[in-house]
Amino acid sequence: MSTEMISFLTQLARNPLAVGAVAPSSVPLAERITATIPRTGQPLVVELGPGTGSFTRMIQQRLAGQGRHLAVEINPTFADLLAQRHPEVDVLKADAGSLGRLLAERNLPRAEVIVSGLPWAVFSEQKQREILVAVVAALADDGAFTTFAYQHARWAPPARRLQRMLRELFEEVVVGGTVWANLPPAVVYHCRRPIRQPAAVSS
Repeated sequence: MSTEMISFLTQLARNPLAVGAVAPSSVPLAERITATIPRTGQPLVVELGPGTGSFTRMIQQRLAGQGRHLAVEINPTFADLLAQRHPEVDVLKADAGSLGRLLAERNLPRAEVIVSGLPWAVFSEQKQREILVAVVAALADDGAFTTFAYQHARWAPPARRLQRMLRELFEEVVVGGTVWANLPPAVVYHCRRPIRQPAAVSS
């Protein structure tokens, strides 16, 4: 068993609701969720909930030494492990809901790409909205936000709520095909054109 899997299972046993998964994400899922990251230029890429780094490695491959990569991880064990393995990544021990403050403290502009590995299904409605509003505020007008959900749970209330919020906060939400080579199988949401101030719904 790999060191990454041991670390993942240890944290899962200690706090299953915070980890929210049964295994690290697969390479096929990592490839799908990071596909929006440009291979040229100097993009700012923010990663939310990197865990043990399944998406981190793929982001670094796509950036190939260009741009800047911030990883926001609330679990101190995962954050320390990630910082050791990827010294080129700016690992921040913080809550994803504080993304705006984190960028402001570093005098950084809005991100070209935000990639999320967060366990949305374990969050309350208030927490989901807090994080997504922070994402919208921190994303460039022409930027892309990608996140994923497990296929078997897409019709559960937390997942359906997430989909509604994504469609409320982004003009374009595209649901990719199922990534079967993941445990469990997952789908990726590709979101573009953030809506800064959603119009009030008339009664």
